[in-house]
Amino acid sequence: MSVLNHKLLRDLWRMKGQATAIGAVIALGVMMLVMMSGLTVSLVETRDTYYQRYRLADVFAPVARAPDRLARQLAEIPGVSAVQTRVQGRALIDLPGQVLPVQAQAVSLPDRGRPALNDVYLTAGRMPAAGRPDEILLLQSFATAHGLRPGDRLRATMSGARRSFDIVGLAQSPEFLYTTAPGELIPDDARFGVIWMGRAGLAAAYDLGGAFNEALIGLARGTSDDAVIDAVDRLLAPYGGAGAYPLADQFSNRFVSEEISGLQAAALGVPPIFLAVAAFLLYIVISRMVQAEREQIGLMKAFGYSNFEVGGHYFKLIMAIAAGGALVGCLGGIASGRALIGVYTAYFKFPFLVFQLDPASFATGVSVSILSASAGGVLVLRKVFALTPATAMRAPAPPNFSRSGRIGKSLNRFLDQPSRMVLRRLTRQPGRMFGSVLGIALGMALSVAMITIYAGFDRTIDVTFSVVDRSDVSVSFTHPVSDKTLFELARLPGVELVEPVRNVAVVLRNGRFSHQGALTGLPPEPVLNRALNTDMAPIELPQSGIVLSDVLAAKLGVQPGDLLRVDVREGRQPLLDIPVSGTAQTLLGAPAYMGLEALGRALGEAGRISGAYLMIDEAYADRIYSALQNMPTVAGVSVKAQARDAFVALMNQGAGAIRYVMGAIAFIITFGIVYNAARIALAERARDLASLRVIGFTKAEAGFVLLGELAVVTLLALPLGALLGYYMSFGIARGFSTDLYQIPAVFDPASYGQAMLVVLGASLFSGGLVKRDLDRADLIEALKTRE
Repeated sequence: MSVLNHKLLRDLWRMKGQATAIGAVIALGVMMLVMMSGLTVSLVETRDTYYQRYRLADVFAPVARAPDRLARQLAEIPGVSAVQTRVQGRALIDLPGQVLPVQAQAVSLPDRGRPALNDVYLTAGRMPAAGRPDEILLLQSFATAHGLRPGDRLRATMSGARRSFDIVGLAQSPEFLYTTAPGELIPDDARFGVIWMGRAGLAAAYDLGGAFNEALIGLARGTSDDAVIDAVDRLLAPYGGAGAYPLADQFSNRFVSEEISGLQAAALGVPPIFLAVAAFLLYIVISRMVQAEREQIGLMKAFGYSNFEVGGHYFKLIMAIAAGGALVGCLGGIASGRALIGVYTAYFKFPFLVFQLDPASFATGVSVSILSASAGGVLVLRKVFALTPATAMRAPAPPNFSRSGRIGKSLNRFLDQPSRMVLRRLTRQPGRMFGSVLGIALGMALSVAMITIYAGFDRTIDVTFSVVDRSDVSVSFTHPVSDKTLFELARLPGVELVEPVRNVAVVLRNGRFSHQGALTGLPPEPVLNRALNTDMAPIELPQSGIVLSDVLAAKLGVQPGDLLRVDVREGRQPLLDIPVSGTAQTLLGAPAYMGLEALGRALGEAGRISGAYLMIDEAYADRIYSALQNMPTVAGVSVKAQARDAFVALMNQGAGAIRYVMGAIAFIITFGIVYNAARIALAERARDLASLRVIGFTKAEAGFVLLGELAVVTLLALPLGALLGYYMSFGIARGFSTDLYQIPAVFDPASYGQAMLVVLGASLFSGGLVKRDLDRADLIEALKTRE
């Protein structure tokens, strides 16, 4: 082994604490990159394989009632490779011990053979037998939530008739990876189920003999969605077609894709922040190390080592730290990815999900960490090349501490000698001090941003379920009914307030931008479900015009005053042009609001409602639920308390669970940065502090000179860290937000206080470690000139 390599090993051992802290920052950045990239690849590969293996349709075409003979005409459309017609509809499941019925979707299976499209994955039992209309398959997640298994009996209400079924099997489907009750956004396995049964039996239940109400269409490779959808809509329009839509707009696939996009954004945006911080720390450590070893550099050059050999020595030191951190990060990314894969399996109901390594993430993580470290190292090597042997071997001129400036003069009379040393160090070497301040501030900014995100999740829950929605129960109807139905609800014992709502399926268009969703009609002064502005004040809905959520307005690229094309997908399906009258702040979903009367006039269906919000007396809850169950027009009942619990569970899974991992990483990085600052200060001042001990300073006084500097640097970093964290929290909040929920970056004083406590705690702990090393230092060894 060469002399320089021996020196390299000695240097690494001597600065093992600093090297470990910097390597940990690099490792965490690489770990997040490998973990998130691996999760993204795993989700994409599993989703695509699942869709392909079980033949998920490319186009979905709901229709009121179309004759079976149309299937042949659909198959003749250019680009169509497969067609599967089916019957589907809403159902209510009666469970023992539950007063409130559970909403479900009933889906038909071919009486013989497997479906050509949207096949099911059988997890237990068998398929329903031909000619047995009382045999069904049940969605496994729903069955697990209620302890149901093959062989059990199930009672359900379909089209107003109550029937009993035999559960012969449990199944999963690529169509129902993300399952929610109709009209809701929050998935809850216990509150929504899927029933599969034979086509003939289900057609009889919904009076669709010889007809279908949904067509599934598979496309040939390279076929345009738009062309096929236009042809399908023209063909089904006379039969009440509600508008075909592509797989990209299918509810379940949409949210799975949103989750994958969120992970991809996080994988691209978060690790570079950590790696940039690591590069900054490496630059500080190595540059100060070069300054401290200038005499050794002069000796090496005097003995014949070239600039490139000496520079290569320090560059290898940088690479050893960076490569070691990258290797640990790769291993940590594999372990953490495998640990989180179970979360996504439960979240998305995949029948299989194996963590797959992304070779590109390894190459990217290692190369980016080395390049980021090299960026700081190149600046240091310039100093090495600039030193001539004669200059390097001559000790640098000591800093001029004879003048302390106005600040020093005014404070000298109040400060003792150790305190003056701290002050002089800060005022005479502002560049170094600012580097330490900025490093600690960056660590605090990461902590501030992550703790703020925690507060943002809590605010989303509070605003959504306490400020926007102040009801206790929401009721949805099987079809738009007369607003006189409100009187029936209001007469129920225990119902204190009733408020109508009209939800209409629409496609909102603005040029090339579009959004498939619902238009919500609210009464003039809603009390139970409100549209609010950014100040949390109710928005007065105009006599005409749409109020869009901020997220939806940004997605469509519209502002108040712009004209929006509204393609209604139910009833007579009119095509409307309605102006945008304002925007509202919403944290759940991307709603669009209109006045209830204005919406009725635009549709030509005045006095019709599709649901209602109720405020009830909890003492009468069971009686109210029982009465609602017996109303033939009620399609479903949702209890807000249950929806809130489901939303909390949702945000603690999937991308929501990642925030805890990122928070832990931010705290570790904060400690690493503070500890590094303390170790750098000790390495730079070891000789000076030993000299103070020799001339009579006590251990406490020498420690004060060192730790006083760290304390001042930490206190100066706190306001800067708070400012950087404030702006960083907006970017991270945007990364966590999805179409399902938006996480606001709120100014929460408690979050900043907690982040400051993290930094102060890290400073106290790091100060204790370096103080221990200072007390144990060998004074003679510290005073020697390094040979």
